[in-house]
Amino acid sequence: MLLVAQVAFGLLPVALYLMALVVMDSYKLVKAQAVLLAVMAGFVALLICNYINPWLMDLTGTGPEIYSRYLAPITEETFKALYLVFLFRLNRIGFLVDSAIFGFAIGAGFGILENIFYLSLIPDANLFTWVLRGCGTALMHGSTTAIFALIVQNHCESRGAQRIRHLLGALGVSIVLHSMYNHFLISPVLTALGLVLGVPLITYGIYQRSEKALEKWLGVGFDADSEMLAIIGAGKVSDTRVGIYLMSLRDRFAPEVVADMICLLRIQIELAIEAKGILMLRKEGFEIEPGPDLQMKIDELHFLEKSIGATGRLAVMPLRKSGGRESWEKHLLKQG
Repeated sequence: MLLVAQVAFGLLPVALYLMALVVMDSYKLVKAQAVLLAVMAGFVALLICNYINPWLMDLTGTGPEIYSRYLAPITEETFKALYLVFLFRLNRIGFLVDSAIFGFAIGAGFGILENIFYLSLIPDANLFTWVLRGCGTALMHGSTTAIFALIVQNHCESRGAQRIRHLLGALGVSIVLHSMYNHFLISPVLTALGLVLGVPLITYGIYQRSEKALEKWLGVGFDADSEMLAIIGAGKVSDTRVGIYLMSLRDRFAPEVVADMICLLRIQIELAIEAKGILMLRKEGFEIEPGPDLQMKIDELHFLEKSIGATGRLAVMPLRKSGGRESWEKHLLKQG
């Protein structure tokens, strides 16, 4: 009976919170398989840290208390963040909601497996210890990794690009928060209580902000894309501000390159409209398979991107108001 209670308090709080994050994602930005992969990435990060931390402790000659306060946060937050960096580089994250889910899932995997190891090492620990580990330490691991992801995604939405210094800055914030937790500046009970009450409130605010951004992207973006696609289809681009802008590029690019730019713009808009349609259907509970001509469009898109070159792609960029989500849109379409 004690073992059941230990498992319940040590593992369930963070697992239930992760499930709540996924359920709250009304547009189903992150599929269950992707969440499980993120949790497994957290498992891997914990296994690596379990190997590296004792080695670094011996190498630096620091005791467990000093190491847990200053060095463990660096190694653990770094290895938890690696899978997120991979996801960002592949443009698998589009909004704050999915960044929070991916980040918390990695941290949850780390915290759950860590508590399983502790359970095997100290099976006789009292129930109070497992309440603190489940509602405190495990939630802390999920929260700090989610904060890293949120900071990076927020920068992507406001600046449109990632830089090493921004990733390091976000990592620094998660390391400092982890270190502060390990310092026990306030009692462990109050810290756990603060996490249990505070994390859901903060998450709710993040979800509200992200939902508004997503709805704006779906609503205003859908209308603008549909109007632009209709203009291109009717061959009246030259009569619009977009056409005037494209015609102004004739002094810098050959006519055939400008024509490719118009084709590129058309395909980008078509894919963006399809991606928005998929999210709208997901919100209503429908799942659809990728269209039969999707790969052909993507192949043509890649051909046109190479045809107009890097300078041409930069010239077309001001015409698209997708927030730099073209690669994420393609990923969304491929997974359906």
